[in-house]
Amino acid sequence: MTLLTLEQVTKRYGQVTAVDGISFAVDRGQVVGFLGPNGAGKSTTMRMITQFHDPDGGRILFDGVPLAEAGREAKRRVGYLPENNPLYTEMLVAEYLAFVGRLRDLAGRPLALATDDAVAATGLEAVFHRPIGELSKGYRQRVGLAAAILHQPDLLVLDEPTEGLDPNQRVEIRQLISHLGRDRTVLLSTHILSEVQHVASRLLIINRGRLAADGPVAELVSRAGGMVHVRVEASGAGVAERLRALPGVADLVAEPEADRVRVRLTARAGEDIRPLIFRLAAEAGWTLYELHQEAGSLEDLFRELTVPGEAA
Repeated sequence: MTLLTLEQVTKRYGQVTAVDGISFAVDRGQVVGFLGPNGAGKSTTMRMITQFHDPDGGRILFDGVPLAEAGREAKRRVGYLPENNPLYTEMLVAEYLAFVGRLRDLAGRPLALATDDAVAATGLEAVFHRPIGELSKGYRQRVGLAAAILHQPDLLVLDEPTEGLDPNQRVEIRQLISHLGRDRTVLLSTHILSEVQHVASRLLIINRGRLAADGPVAELVSRAGGMVHVRVEASGAGVAERLRALPGVADLVAEPEADRVRVRLTARAGEDIRPLIFRLAAEAGWTLYELHQEAGSLEDLFRELTVPGEAA
């Protein structure tokens, strides 16, 4: 059943249209990656979903009810971790979560149980009684996530949750998001494209305020660019030159070594060029060490949809 629906949603700041008629729907239990270049309208869209901003046009429905009517009731069912993760650094983690719980109308035993669940889910037991200001960036993000899920929301909106983290911390937060996504709907915005492929089942890409792509991650990536990349490693005469001359080859990068050459060539999708390469290697008497076609990449798809002239 659909939990969140946007219908022709528009947001303007003066003469600038930040979000331009976006429409999409998110079902319960989905982890959805929400991507786009800087200034594309991602954060503005997320702030409208969480009711920090009102749309100038269109409407947003939560569980079938327009946000304009649902108001506070919808807010009770949404958790939000903004990009800047505002925290009171002078508070202990325990104090901060108690404060957030009271803002969420939790008290007494319900607050204690909700805090225990959020702390366990985010792995904050070891720092529960420490000041937030003494924590690492990774633990601060965990505190923000714990605050966002404290009231057990149906929808969790995460805006750049791994921004500024080191690779190990990013892996930890990514695993945490995957775990959280088992029990609730997650809308995840990030610049780290690999994270989306690891945690999301569906992808939304926004560019210049408009929706540029919407679909399952694997399906969209497989269609990226209309081109494929093939890696070849071989020894013999004229490897790079003869591969470059094959029909359908659009680009080629060669890395010569002492007795062989590594080649990454770009060819038009739709025709498998590997049999041609294999036959050429046999005819030319090359020793073929490697021949494989790379899977499409999310980076290729992102550039195709957001870089001017890239799709051409």
